[in-house]
Amino acid sequence: MELKFLKKYLSALIFFAVFSAVVLTIFYNLLKVDNRLKIYNPVDVNPRLVDDSMLHIQKNHTIGNFKLINQNGKTITNDDYRDKIYIADFFFTRCQTICIAMAYNMSELQAYYKNDNDILFLSHSVTPVIDSVSVLKEYAEKKGVINGKWNVTTGPKKHIYNLARKSYFAVLDEGNGDENDFIHTEQFVLIDKDRRIRGYYDGTEKNDMKKLKEDIVLLKEEYATQ
Repeated sequence: MELKFLKKYLSALIFFAVFSAVVLTIFYNLLKVDNRLKIYNPVDVNPRLVDDSMLHIQKNHTIGNFKLINQNGKTITNDDYRDKIYIADFFFTRCQTICIAMAYNMSELQAYYKNDNDILFLSHSVTPVIDSVSVLKEYAEKKGVINGKWNVTTGPKKHIYNLARKSYFAVLDEGNGDENDFIHTEQFVLIDKDRRIRGYYDGTEKNDMKKLKEDIVLLKEEYATQ
């Protein structure tokens, strides 16, 4: 009797088992998608952060090409960050307000990812005329900057301000790099290996630094499954 019962319902049981496996797989994949970090485009951020020429862009935004000079007088370009995840910010060496906490938190992140070759850091001076290579060198030594891990950079003011407004969308100010323009922001910007923006964080807040670390875990998992 039991054998007949099993034969009668065997097909139904097999169907149910296969159906359950498929549903669980789909559900798992949907959860994985939900855990992926957002990819930011100009339309996804506060319009005040975006240069007018970029407001129409809805997808495929990437960080523009850059050419800067670091604390050692070395030219730094996108090639130095090829296939790397990096955190970018904008600062100036004479800042006595938000930059103090930002530099501390960036130093903490550098120490945390010291042995992780996937993670780099990039700081842009918003007062490049004042922050010469020698000034940056002294600053880098005080902050414990590791050469090759964290580039503290200067360069043409218009170039840096264009990066802030047209690539990273990091500042509210309308400055485009003219003599009297000045931008100031506490934002840390997370950039993935494809030069896309994946997150914004308050560089003065510990909770945001915790969130940044959590997001980097998600980002690395995303690349590991590709």
